[in-house]
Amino acid sequence: MRAAAINLRALPEQRDLIDHAANMLGKNRSDFMLEAACERAQSVLLDQVHFSLDAEKFKQFTDLLDTPPKPNAGLKRLLALDPVWNTSEA
Repeated sequence: MRAAAINLRALPEQRDLIDHAANMLGKNRSDFMLEAACERAQSVLLDQVHFSLDAEKFKQFTDLLDTPPKPNAGLKRLLALDPVWNTSEA
């Protein structure tokens, strides 16, 4: 059982659109809206490019960025492949 209520008002056409989409997926309005809202919220949070670090953590972060990568045989093989867009179809 869910413990927190989320209430909102919508235009009748918006409600009908949501209901139609929810029905197509075999879901009720609440489940559909909660799923859609959570997916959007995750997307917004994952798209953030600004983050704050204290001086010590920032130094660790920049040191990691500045450190040359270690040899990686799998990555070397991958980068040696010709991309699909460079191959010509005869």
